[in-house]
Amino acid sequence: MSTMMNNDHTGGAMRAAPKERISKKALPVWRFKGGLESLFFLAVPVGYYFLMNAFQYPLWLMYVLSAAWVLWAVSLTFIIPAVRWRRWRYEILEEEVDLQYGVIIVRRTLIPMSRVQHVDTEQGPIYRRYKLSAVTISTAATIHQIPALTEEVAAGIRDRISNLAETAEDDDTNEPR
Repeated sequence: MSTMMNNDHTGGAMRAAPKERISKKALPVWRFKGGLESLFFLAVPVGYYFLMNAFQYPLWLMYVLSAAWVLWAVSLTFIIPAVRWRRWRYEILEEEVDLQYGVIIVRRTLIPMSRVQHVDTEQGPIYRRYKLSAVTISTAATIHQIPALTEEVAAGIRDRISNLAETAEDDDTNEPR
């Protein structure tokens, strides 16, 4: 059964996982973001604390909400970034871009070079601090992103995809219809 789910379009042969990994510097970036997100959820036990004092709500629920917040904060800050980094892989091939990512649900995306319309790099303030960039690949249907690459690797990937997509477009226009 698992063989059938992992088959690709080549008639049944299993496709190997992409070989390239994103930068290990993604871990502190994602941990920082997870820490900030967990602070947002701290409002739940803090809000309950004030409601508990005003309306005589049960104390045990305060302990449950606090424990749940600690578990959530640890997950967002330490566990999820590590699993996310371990699962994130990509490979730039002549005919396609192969992406694999996800924490609970692992996604596998193949982007044909002939469908690539635009490719660029982007860098926000947190990525800039860690000298990271993300490569964004636009097709007619959607936008895909390879996050947390070193600036040099991101620039190289952007240029390579751009050249391969241009070559794929030239090949499509030269074929007889």
